[in-house]
Amino acid sequence: MITQARNISRRRALTLAAASAALPVVHVRTGRAAGKVSIGFWDHWVPEGNDIMKKQCEAFGAAHQVEVQADFITSVGAKNILTMAAEGQAKTGHDIQQFPEWEVQNHADQLEPVDDVMKRLTDKYGSVAKASEYLFNIKGHWLAVPCSSGNQNKGPCGRISVLKEVAGLDIVKMYPPSADATADADNWTYDTLLKVAEACKKANMTVGVGLGTTADSVDTAGSLFAAFGAELVSAKGEVNVHTDAVRQVLEYGQQLVKHLPADAVSYDDASNNRALISGQSALIWNPPSAWAVAKRDAPKVAADCWTFPAPKGPKGRFLPLGAFSWGIWNFSSNKSAAKELIEFLSQRENVEARCTAVQGYDVPPFASMTDFKVWDEVGPPKGTVYHYPIRKSHHQDNWIAMAPAPPEIAVQAYNRGTLPTMLAKLQSGQSVKEVQDWAQDELEGFVR
Repeated sequence: MITQARNISRRRALTLAAASAALPVVHVRTGRAAGKVSIGFWDHWVPEGNDIMKKQCEAFGAAHQVEVQADFITSVGAKNILTMAAEGQAKTGHDIQQFPEWEVQNHADQLEPVDDVMKRLTDKYGSVAKASEYLFNIKGHWLAVPCSSGNQNKGPCGRISVLKEVAGLDIVKMYPPSADATADADNWTYDTLLKVAEACKKANMTVGVGLGTTADSVDTAGSLFAAFGAELVSAKGEVNVHTDAVRQVLEYGQQLVKHLPADAVSYDDASNNRALISGQSALIWNPPSAWAVAKRDAPKVAADCWTFPAPKGPKGRFLPLGAFSWGIWNFSSNKSAAKELIEFLSQRENVEARCTAVQGYDVPPFASMTDFKVWDEVGPPKGTVYHYPIRKSHHQDNWIAMAPAPPEIAVQAYNRGTLPTMLAKLQSGQSVKEVQDWAQDELEGFVR
């Protein structure tokens, strides 16, 4: 039985034409799964993502003689998170849940270890992003399997013509279609971003970086701080706000915020999308959903968009990751079938079929799967999202804002939006020292 809970969301309006893809039936283990298994999926922003997932669950059920109940639970109003909380409290519900980012940490004592599944997958496909390991491997044990569904990089997406004409930045030359980054990409730094932001503002085409407290703003700020090596809280839980690295990133931030939108502090996760699609912004940080909506609502804008890596700072390039995983409740009534279903859905053939259906939105957790053809082929313009997944020539790493702080501390600062709030305070006129003092008090409250 397949059931579906689908509500309207800001990206659900996407009407993407899903590419035809064969659904391979991969016999993952031994077929010992039996009975019934249920899974609560995140309700994909791209409806075709749900459709193909449903078909893959049906294929698994037929191959393993198991009844699969697949429910698609919206994140609008945090319904998916509320469902997890209710099931965790009642100790009954789905066998498997799809957990966004920090929710594995919140339910760690109620999740079945999946080290055996991860060993087989990593032996076959290689390692996953360190950011995913930070979130889902707790005290040396994998408590959830990183998944591709909804998994997203939140890198820059810019207007090709505007950046070239207004700011002298040729992003297609730096990151050509279906090719490695060129030597010109070395000049894509945070100093360059500052010049671009100033030039774009003068042309009334701002860089649409938000300073609000929702995920997009937090993730973008997190990559900026990481690029300067500014660790506000160490891996040991020590608050390190009054350091040279933090001072340097805030001094840079003082300059950058002057050129950001006047309403940046009120940005939510839809604001930068709207700014790009409406033609108000020349550059945003976002997965390809904004470009995909522009294909429908503003085709000329879409045809002028290019996704490319994060700028380089003193410590490198860090790309925000919106990470998802599949975890099994330790009160599950069918753990064997649950593990086999997760492993089946994680096979390369199935991951690629889903990625193709959502036109490259989903980022596979395994670096070995960044060669799917979909990123070469979708457009317009052709190659617009080729550099969306991390490639070797990018020299960048995925990042979770507030890492490497202990996750129980990091999640509090993440949910409070501490990093973008620091930048917002700079925009309001506070000094670097005043912002450091505020952040010191804020973070010490989380550490106690």
